[in-house]
Amino acid sequence: MELVDAYPQMWAGMMWVFILLMLWTVPWKGVALWKAAGNKHLGWFIAIFLLNTLAILEIIYIFGFSKKKTESTA
Repeated sequence: MELVDAYPQMWAGMMWVFILLMLWTVPWKGVALWKAAGNKHLGWFIAIFLLNTLAILEIIYIFGFSKKKTESTA
């Protein structure tokens, strides 16, 4: 019976962790999806949209793969 009494406190603590993870993940995911759509990277867009990697995939895309290729005019 003691374990059942601990559930509300456990869920309250887990809720704060969940909220902090959402506050960390959602902005990164939004920026990465915006850049993937703007660069017409459909594969990246789908992967970022479907996979939840706690912003690791999003950060890799933003800083590594989202650079637009510029054409040299030389």
